[in-house]
Amino acid sequence: MLRWALIFLVLAIIAGALGAGGVAGLSMNIAIVLFVIFLILLAVHFFQGRRGTRI
Repeated sequence: MLRWALIFLVLAIIAGALGAGGVAGLSMNIAIVLFVIFLILLAVHFFQGRRGTRI
């Protein structure tokens, strides 16, 4: 998930440098959404991992 977020971020930077504002904006929005989903899944995994090891 994080890998895809970074790919879309790089795509947005390249598209912005080449003047494709619409593609850059869309790619940046996708990258932000994927990064937020990654953070949520990471937090869920962290808390469930700690809960599973508790006796």
